[in-house]
Amino acid sequence: MARSVLVTGGNRGIGLAVAQAFAAQGDNVAITYRSGEPPAGFLAVKCDVTDASSVDAAIAEIAEKQGAVEVLVANAGITRDTLLIRMTDDDFTSVLDANLTGAFRVIRAASKAMLRSRKGSIVLMSSVVAMTGSAGQANYAASKAGMVGLARSLARELGSRSITVNVVAPGFIDTDMTAELGEDRKVQILAQVPLARYGSTDDVANTVLFLTSDAGAYITGAVIPVDGGLGMGH
Repeated sequence: MARSVLVTGGNRGIGLAVAQAFAAQGDNVAITYRSGEPPAGFLAVKCDVTDASSVDAAIAEIAEKQGAVEVLVANAGITRDTLLIRMTDDDFTSVLDANLTGAFRVIRAASKAMLRSRKGSIVLMSSVVAMTGSAGQANYAASKAGMVGLARSLARELGSRSITVNVVAPGFIDTDMTAELGEDRKVQILAQVPLARYGSTDDVANTVLFLTSDAGAYITGAVIPVDGGLGMGH
């Protein structure tokens, strides 16, 4: 039976791959985006996750057009990488607001219907750097690490209503973002990955599909690495 799925930041990269994977198995998929032209084939809703009223309006529009959200993937996020001594207050707080507080806003809005129906699946898109850290990414790593505490608290809070909350932590995935890295940096990164390759967006999407399927129904509060072994032991 087709479900109502929302993927925030689903217009490119990992978010788009996740949205396409849900659509391929017959779900009704909405995506949020901030700017530009969204990809065809989805219910595309313009939404700024740093604005609570924008988030509430998006959730209401999705409920009206394809039904209340049953599966939520909180994927929207930004980066403002720079070294600590050059990082401004705005560099730090804006990344936390978009990545961590943005996820909180979307979950808060979407979970109301899940609580009423006593079912739902929520996945937060974190990162391997949440566990390993990354020089020049104190803001990004903090926002992604915060998702773990958020998800595990919500897993305990919402579990009695049969709502699962999990975290997926990708490593270096072949996207537009990693394509911009210099060749020397790519060699350094791959030297740290036991599987000696970048992951694909499909690797991440398949993990999200599993966690939100009947096969993953007894998993909640988990952090699932999709990183080729890069973060093992953390």
